Amino acid sequence: MASQDWFDKDFYKVLGVSKDVSDADLKKTYRKLARKYHPDSNPGDAAAEAKFKEISEAYSVLSDPEERKEYDQIRAMGSGARFTAPGGGAGGGGFDDVFGGMFGQGGNQRYTFQQGGDFDDVFGGLFGNGRFGSSSGGFRGYGGPTRGRDVTAHTTIDFVTATKGETITLQASDGKPIKVKIPAGVADGQKIKLRGKGQPSPDGGEPGDIVLTVTVRKHPVFEREGLNLRVNVPVTFAEAALGATIEVPTLGGDPVKLRVAPGTPSGRVLRVKGRGVETSKGTGDLLAVVQVAVPSHLSGEAKEKLEEFAATLPAENPRDDLLAKARG
Repeated sequence: MASQDWFDKDFYKVLGVSKDVSDADLKKTYRKLARKYHPDSNPGDAAAEAKFKEISEAYSVLSDPEERKEYDQIRAMGSGARFTAPGGGAGGGGFDDVFGGMFGQGGNQRYTFQQGGDFDDVFGGLFGNGRFGSSSGGFRGYGGPTRGRDVTAHTTIDFVTATKGETITLQASDGKPIKVKIPAGVADGQKIKLRGKGQPSPDGGEPGDIVLTVTVRKHPVFEREGLNLRVNVPVTFAEAALGATIEVPTLGGDPVKLRVAPGTPSGRVLRVKGRGVETSKGTGDLLAVVQVAVPSHLSGEAKEKLEEFAATLPAENPRDDLLAKARG
């Protein structure tokens, strides 16, 4: 800044503070004004941008003890008088010559606007990177208020809650309860972002988020496959061979009846439309996987009847095709 400007501009008035303002109050006032007039908060407002530069200029001088002392001395000596710039008129010497000698700088030395010391520390804390920089782009090189830190958290929920969705209550580190809406269909290990629930900003910016990782307890019967639910359904050998109508459980509802066709092999999937996971993106199905249950104990009569049945079967080895494929 040219030293003539130190006569023309009342930096205390620009910031709205008294001449005996403390460093702490000066910083507090500057922060408040910087947030109000920052270009990121007033996009396209040339007047706000000019005001922001003006208060930044004022604070850069008043926050530096040495520059503030020199500024006060110049303002006290000037008492409203104006000096001509070097070569600007009769009388010789001029403003720079007078103050160059007074502060030991020599002729034609100008006092320039510096970003340094406390100004950078405050500006860096307020807008992210210091020296007007910003990793988020900013406005014409200016950064923005610092965003609060994100907080990571974990919670474990049961299978039904994960499938149906529910609002649960968690306890924050400060002991305050936080309501969390668990969406229907949340998967094990999925992350839920709670916007604005993280650490507050130190300088009036947006608060951070809570990033919640969800662990889903296993269900004793059902498994998830995307939006589908899978359940293993045991059937007897006779049911699989002769055909039968069986009951299959559903998640949170009454069982449904399914027809098992004669000759159904173990592992066949019977589909029940629309009885899977229901979300805003769609609804899955219930997949009933047939598992032929082999009796572990047979009475003498049952064993005899089964042997008679086996004797009536064709002399085929059901593994012949498998063995042939394995041999290549």
